[in-house]
Amino acid sequence: MEKQINLGGRLVGDGCDPYFIAEIGINHNGDLAVAKRLIDASFAIGWDCAKFQKRTPDIAVPESQKNVMRTTPWGEMTYLEYKKRIEFGKEEYDYIDKYCREKPLAWTASPWDIPSLEFLLNYDIPFIKLASATNGSTELIKKACASGKPIIMSTGMSTQEELDKAVDLLDRFSNGNFALLHTNSVYPAPIDELNLKYIQTLKKRYGCVVGYSGHEQNLEPTVAAVTLGADIVERHVTLSHDMWGTDQKASLEINAMYLLYRRCRDIKRMLGDGEKKLEEDELQVRKKLRVEEK
Repeated sequence: MEKQINLGGRLVGDGCDPYFIAEIGINHNGDLAVAKRLIDASFAIGWDCAKFQKRTPDIAVPESQKNVMRTTPWGEMTYLEYKKRIEFGKEEYDYIDKYCREKPLAWTASPWDIPSLEFLLNYDIPFIKLASATNGSTELIKKACASGKPIIMSTGMSTQEELDKAVDLLDRFSNGNFALLHTNSVYPAPIDELNLKYIQTLKKRYGCVVGYSGHEQNLEPTVAAVTLGADIVERHVTLSHDMWGTDQKASLEINAMYLLYRRCRDIKRMLGDGEKKLEEDELQVRKKLRVEEK
């Protein structure tokens, strides 16, 4: 039986093309003009969805980090002040929603707390993405499932036992309407710690649609992930690695995002269905070269 999930009218999973999520995240640095350029680029190179991150900093920032001083392009400030400085609110998301619909390009965001989830549900987003940093929050998982939206959850920062618990919640409260993304949450992720074979383990263990959220600095691991069965691809996108920000170095610039899209689409076509067959092109070659026994 084929396992699929419907993301905004697009079937994703067995027998489908990969679904590509361009993770803009916080790479806009609080600048709507930068966000707009990243949306433009994601649409132009064929990615399916632009994704942001939504926080209520007073809730989402750990207490131990709130007063840590940070050097930023806007001067010295606490980590909490920095997070507030780059956070988009209703005005920005109203614009993002309108701008993406005009293209059209799907968009969504990862809520890091309950108020952020409630905020996002004011928009017709195709799915809710739960980040690795929040996949241990029972309340957030249950509230996300109660929305009726499909859930995509990253599996980083978790033990197997913790992940079993989170997936049990997803299975029970979303009626199985979820997908998992294998990921290593180090930015950038070391290639010898990617453990890409775990994609196959996730598929066997949970019987759901599985994808890959990559934080490595090159393209090959993500292509390999698709070869191993990833049906969703999520990569951070940036205008330039030289931009200020914690995620820029683990992101891909636009040309690399385009190359990755093409390679992943091609790999999916190359893999086929595993059945032995003679296509018409090969039959024509056979007629020219093969001497048939009488």
